[in-house]
Amino acid sequence: MQDADIRTGIDWSRSIPRDRIFDPVIAELTGPGERVLDLGCGRGDLLDRLKKEKKIMELGIELDPEHVADCLSRGLSVIQADMEESVADFEDDYFDLVVMNQVMLSVKDPLYLLENSLRISRRVVVSFPNFAHWKIRLQIMFKGRLPVNRDLPYEWYNTPNIRLSTVDDFEILCAKIKAGIDQRYFAGQDAKGRFAKISFWPNLRSSLALFCLSRTSGVL
Repeated sequence: MQDADIRTGIDWSRSIPRDRIFDPVIAELTGPGERVLDLGCGRGDLLDRLKKEKKIMELGIELDPEHVADCLSRGLSVIQADMEESVADFEDDYFDLVVMNQVMLSVKDPLYLLENSLRISRRVVVSFPNFAHWKIRLQIMFKGRLPVNRDLPYEWYNTPNIRLSTVDDFEILCAKIKAGIDQRYFAGQDAKGRFAKISFWPNLRSSLALFCLSRTSGVL
């Protein structure tokens, strides 16, 4: 399935934090009572939403001890551990859904994390910033510097992203590892800083991308 129009209920008119923009999409992709693993779950905002709305059986993995404490105080099942080390410990198809919400580019071996996530789960949701966005291209072309803006609000020396990727790069990787793309969703910011859905030319126009992957379904 290509470029599916997911009914997300996102209110595009209001300001939404960058790392929470796709939460309604992920909620739509999550089935009731499913076993969900959230890698790099932060303070548990997404897991808390899915537990309340979809009654999921949740597990989060987070390295920051303060974030883990926040999750536990909300009654969420979260462990303090390294994502890359932890995914290797689960059996095949242990989960129904693995969520990698803007964490893939922050690990040392994103391919290892992605392949193991596809091994332990029927579906994997991946979101990441698109470094082929037209504003990034222009800034590098005319200023010769890596961008610092609303979409990428970090200097090169303190960014959490140690890898760079684009929409096209990620789709090529999916083809290489034979991962089916079941859903695609793209977003960018307007002149007022509000996120908006991107329907065409996503590699050029979107600043954030989300893919729902599986091992056996979907066509590229």
